[in-house]
Amino acid sequence: MASKTNDPAAHANDLVSRRAEVSASITRAGTRIKDVLTYSSAYLVFIAMIEVLTVHLVLSLPLSPAPVVVGLVTFAVYAGDRIADADSDALATPERSAFVTRHREALSLLTAGSYGVAIAIALTGGPLALAITLLPGGFWILYASEWFPTLGRRFKRLKRILVVNSTMVASAWAIAVVGLPLAFAEVAVTPLAGVVFVYFLVDTFVNTEIPNVRDVEADAADGVSTLPVVFGIRRTRHALYGLDLFLVAFVGLTLAFGPLTVALAGAILVGLAYALVLAWFVGRTNAPGRLAIAGETKHLVVFALLLVSTTGL
Repeated sequence: MASKTNDPAAHANDLVSRRAEVSASITRAGTRIKDVLTYSSAYLVFIAMIEVLTVHLVLSLPLSPAPVVVGLVTFAVYAGDRIADADSDALATPERSAFVTRHREALSLLTAGSYGVAIAIALTGGPLALAITLLPGGFWILYASEWFPTLGRRFKRLKRILVVNSTMVASAWAIAVVGLPLAFAEVAVTPLAGVVFVYFLVDTFVNTEIPNVRDVEADAADGVSTLPVVFGIRRTRHALYGLDLFLVAFVGLTLAFGPLTVALAGAILVGLAYALVLAWFVGRTNAPGRLAIAGETKHLVVFALLLVSTTGL
């Protein structure tokens, strides 16, 4: 009689079991990587660097440390914000809140280290580069912390004030994304740079309001006034339509009368068409977190189109 080890059926079952174990291990590893990238905001580092590289490409600037600096600052500010709001985020994003709470110490060290390295690199670009690097952190302190307590509860956190909150976020990142490459290159602001700034400003405002739809209950409970909290989800969706269509009109006008090229306008308009599709899903999807990430990845599309049109790749 053949032994169990020589039994073809047993060998096949053992092989299937091993494959299942390997597949399960790969799935678990993939889930952990996804959790780290999304919950710690690490994926935003890549998006931010792509945005800065887009500015380099559009303005024909020499490569500089600006993408790295903005990426480090992005991680530091967003991870810091998630650490600060871990308790209040438990209602809207319990899994992220649990992840941040579980790894609070490590994330705090990485946050401080990232901003420290960003500042050290920015010093090589001169005073203006340093000032722009410090700006997002300064804005975040005003945005998220209790300030001017003597003015009363209403004015303690800019994060709670309608439109001001998202405008502060959008302004900080638009200045960093567009201004830092210019500072490192030591060139003046041009009309084209102004057009790119307006694009990133409005687009970042839109991307800031999309996740607020997911957080509407938590924001309302915490006294944070966002578009979904004040006007409801349907009107918020209409507002996002309006902002994206404003950018479409703005791009069309600057193409006709300003410094935009056909290639740049085309890439941006494709990205805005993508944004309008995403806006339709606001309040209509069971995966609002994925919708927020999809809004950010629009910049990958714009960058890829620009790369192809300018380099012929």
